[in-house]
Amino acid sequence: MKKKFEIEVPGGATKVLLHACCAPCSSAIIECLMQHGITPTIFYCNPNIFPLEEYEIRKNECTRYARSLGLDIIDDDYDHEKWRSGMVGLENEPERGGRCLKCFKYRLLRTAQYAHEHGFSVITTTLASSRWKSLEQIEEAGVFAASHYPDVTFWAQNWRKGGLSERRVQIIKEYGFYNQRYCGCEFSFRQD
Repeated sequence: MKKKFEIEVPGGATKVLLHACCAPCSSAIIECLMQHGITPTIFYCNPNIFPLEEYEIRKNECTRYARSLGLDIIDDDYDHEKWRSGMVGLENEPERGGRCLKCFKYRLLRTAQYAHEHGFSVITTTLASSRWKSLEQIEEAGVFAASHYPDVTFWAQNWRKGGLSERRVQIIKEYGFYNQRYCGCEFSFRQD
């Protein structure tokens, strides 16, 4: 039997829009949400991922996992050029620097907008499952995004705790997920 992880959903919401960066990062979070009676809708918004082939591989893995669980997945527009123009001047920032914060704000603002337009009151993100990302930056970006839509709350959950990281590793093996070795953008790829 799988361990049930403890979480506290804002406002007791049962409808959550989950921004997902990839299947490996999403897997244990989705399982946890479903154990608590929440059927998340997955919002795949990752215009930062480069090249397009990498984007497609990650999207396909996310879609495969969502469909295996009977979940809806929304594929946001892949507009890498628009994303990249927003990163001008931040190309040489280190991981966890100003570029990452701006990237998180961009993607979570798109998530909050979709939530507002489609009746989701709560958003959260799988970005908070990665030990390579700053939880403080993710929370700042999520609060920023939700502040644009009074009917949307950002759920700042640390998805690394309580054994979720270990469960993630198990699910990656169970599903044979493609497990990337860089954040997704060409700048992080160059730094690895």
